[in-house]
Amino acid sequence: MIDVIIAGGGPTGLMLAGELRLHRAHVLVLEKDAEPTRSVRALGLHVRSIEVMDQRGLLDRFLALGRRYPLGGFFAGIDKPAPDRLDTAHPYVLGIPQTTTDRLLTERAGELGAEIRRGSELVGLGQDDSGVTVELADGTRLRSRYLVGCDGGRSTVRRLLGVGFPGEPARVETLLGEMEVAVPPATVAAVVADVRTTEKRFGATPLGDGVYRVVVPAAGVAEDRSAPPTLDDFRQQLQVTAGTDFGVHSPRWLSRFGDATRQAERYRVGRVLLAGDAAHVHPPAGGQGLNLGLQDAFNLGWKLAAEVVGWAPEGLLDTYHAERHPVAADVLNNSRAQMELMSTEPGPQAVRRLVSDLMDLEEVNRYLIEKITAIGVRYDLGDGHELLGRRLRDVGLRQGRLYELMHGGRGLLLDQTGRLSVAGWSDRVDHVVDVSEELDVPAVLLRPDGHVAWIGADQTDLLDQLPRWFGAARPTRRWSGRNAGPG
Repeated sequence: MIDVIIAGGGPTGLMLAGELRLHRAHVLVLEKDAEPTRSVRALGLHVRSIEVMDQRGLLDRFLALGRRYPLGGFFAGIDKPAPDRLDTAHPYVLGIPQTTTDRLLTERAGELGAEIRRGSELVGLGQDDSGVTVELADGTRLRSRYLVGCDGGRSTVRRLLGVGFPGEPARVETLLGEMEVAVPPATVAAVVADVRTTEKRFGATPLGDGVYRVVVPAAGVAEDRSAPPTLDDFRQQLQVTAGTDFGVHSPRWLSRFGDATRQAERYRVGRVLLAGDAAHVHPPAGGQGLNLGLQDAFNLGWKLAAEVVGWAPEGLLDTYHAERHPVAADVLNNSRAQMELMSTEPGPQAVRRLVSDLMDLEEVNRYLIEKITAIGVRYDLGDGHELLGRRLRDVGLRQGRLYELMHGGRGLLLDQTGRLSVAGWSDRVDHVVDVSEELDVPAVLLRPDGHVAWIGADQTDLLDQLPRWFGAARPTRRWSGRNAGPG
């Protein structure tokens, strides 16, 4: 029997496949499209996603094919510089097309042994106490212990589960595509600069060789939003919005997106779970969508693997919904707010000016940047130290960097005392005895996703927390730290 079937071979599904394979789960990814898409829906990785790639040893691959940009200007396109000393070793956004992200994550999942089947569309499912039966469009039936729907905003898995998807339908729509223009670059740049003083949903970005990525408000919301727009639709809306169509021609691909905002009522029904756009859709304001899905996968992967491998404590898999549902609800909330601030109506424009003034206050600017980049996320793990429930940024150690020690997707005890032990959990938790000048606590226990599960120096207290996240101890004869002592 397959351990986990993942429906959907986009960034969320591919990231999840890699995470599961780190723990040797048997993974099958089903992707209905026979070939990778050419459409570039997302353009970059925010700080937390960059950290995720660093934690798994993937960041060099992404840096080699991306470009670093400043963090300012992401909240509703209000151009403010990033605050100083953000709590991260990666204070930038990485510009990289989604198609490249897809390819890199596909390569990673394949290297780790995940099976990816293209042209395989899920059309039916059923579950019982021991597993899930999946039916494909060609009549094939497959059996797995778990199924995860990462199959987008129109998720078949979510529909078949009967999970509610409440929210608001699209009120406005935006056209997006890549095409050539017939006017000089200086002309395009001048028009874009002028129009964007009031219309933030407009743009034309050069990609080279006369090709531009064009974004322009649509005339309305299409009845069939799955149907792509035509080049004539772009020409018409460019004339309405900018007074010129730039002589656009030879499109590479054309698409549309709306501002619908919806969230699944539940992320888990028995042995079936939802992640990424299958669990939430929202306007693209702030560029959070792809990143939110990657981070869903990062949270879910180790927990689902623990269930498959057999050491998961009771209720661990339910913490996926408990932790990620509020995070997505917050993204929906801030993306709604950003869309209002991007309206050209006088009322929203007045509020936009007020928010812009408030962002001159460093505390406000920092709060919004941490929200957009997801480094402000804190899971509710109870009362305690301010780091509890937050991800720990990459800190320097005497013998390297923290994130270099997390590539295997295991838990980690960073012990600056040299007096603690994870005996009984060494098959799931690495014990690193080292010191960091950047960390002013004696020891931290990190979950595989890098979030702080415990802080302290007391062995008895640590023994109370290890089972909460890593299950029951296994018999062991002796303990030895992974690295040398702090001296």
